[in-house]
Amino acid sequence: MRFGSPWAFLLLLAIPVVVYLHVRRSGHGSLRFSSIANAARSGRSLRQRVLGLPLLLRVAGLVLLAIALARPQEGTELVRDVTEGVAIEMVVDRSGSMGAEMEFASERLTRLDAVKRVFEEFVSGNGDELPGRPSDLIGMVAFARYADTICPLTLGHGALSRFLETVRLVRQRSEDGTAIGDALALAAARLKTAEEDLARQGKDQADDYKIKSKVIILLTDGQNNAGKRTPQQAADLAKKWGITVHTIGVGGGESVSTIRTPMGNFKVPMGEPVDSSTLQNISQTTGGIFRTADNADSLRAVYKDIDQLEKSRIESVRYVDYRESFVPFAFAGLACLAAEIALACTVLRRIP
Repeated sequence: MRFGSPWAFLLLLAIPVVVYLHVRRSGHGSLRFSSIANAARSGRSLRQRVLGLPLLLRVAGLVLLAIALARPQEGTELVRDVTEGVAIEMVVDRSGSMGAEMEFASERLTRLDAVKRVFEEFVSGNGDELPGRPSDLIGMVAFARYADTICPLTLGHGALSRFLETVRLVRQRSEDGTAIGDALALAAARLKTAEEDLARQGKDQADDYKIKSKVIILLTDGQNNAGKRTPQQAADLAKKWGITVHTIGVGGGESVSTIRTPMGNFKVPMGEPVDSSTLQNISQTTGGIFRTADNADSLRAVYKDIDQLEKSRIESVRYVDYRESFVPFAFAGLACLAAEIALACTVLRRIP
């Protein structure tokens, strides 16, 4: 509890004056007797015993009124967690070359499946190298010949796994290709409006969450051969909007897939090798890093490096919501003064 107007307690200094005047007035009778010894020996009645009650009620009333004027306030402490996080757009290549195989935990997976699994570990954590990103806005763009938004930027990471299930290798040759520039530009546009998107999700959420930085993580195993924008044009756009792009060359060499036939298994080249020069230029333009990854362990290592670079922060803001509590004290004080007046004018009336 606190008091909004503590200066009101100065009124308590008047109470000794009130007591002094009351005692002085009641200490001298108007009628004089030669002796009251016999009256004293007769004992005191109940009325005589409570003659001081009006004075006590007056003092109590004045004390309670002084407390009421000081405005006692009860506060409820509220804690609001303010998160300063990173808005991250994952840009994943799903072209046919991502069907090449990669070593993942003693099994052979397609590059796309390996990327999806390590991405889940990056977001949710794996209890070892990757602690997870629970405080970050995460979104995803997938691309082949065309770029598509798979998952909007969201703090609800539980839905990401369902969105990931929809990311598959292209099946039609007409849709195959590698539009790195268009995918990068689409992800940058999503990040540019991240604050507006967050505000649409809810005002409280927007107030409690601050976007510290904006990041794109681009994963591809090929070279830009489709789309309207070049990778450099998209990188310049991201730089203009203050977005950092980290690039990962998946595979690190030629794309090779295993074909099973009645004559045995054959490894067949798929597409062109990673365009390391272009990916490196993108990262250098935007202030990001460029890495290559040819297996799951090296892919985790890249994500670990990014995890160290892009930090989030959570702080608790404490504030107190105060409520006025003077009314009970005011009513109690007035009740005491009213009782004092009633007693002084009736059963405890003094004559003269």
